Amino acid sequence: MHSEVSVQLTGNQEFRFDLEGQEPMAHEAGRRWLDDQFIALDCEPLRASGKVLLADKVLTVARAAGTSLFNDPLWSRDFARAASAALARPVVRVDVPGMAVSF
Repeated sequence: MHSEVSVQLTGNQEFRFDLEGQEPMAHEAGRRWLDDQFIALDCEPLRASGKVLLADKVLTVARAAGTSLFNDPLWSRDFARAASAALARPVVRVDVPGMAVSF
């Protein structure tokens, strides 16, 4: 099965991560990795209620990471693996300017 995560940071800046052949990350490990990054990158909840959905966490971590972390091959590979595992989807598209995550 094809597995890919793509992240669009700006109108012309997109990162694609092909997860074929990569060691899959367990769902709970993906959630923990995103939780750790959410805290480390000092992310804020998107919703006024303070509730953070997994898709919101993927989006805010991607936004906070920016180009510098997405250019780091180890960090970006782990982000892609964690996003795919946490969302339980083989194909994930993160659109930071549009504030959307689609599958």
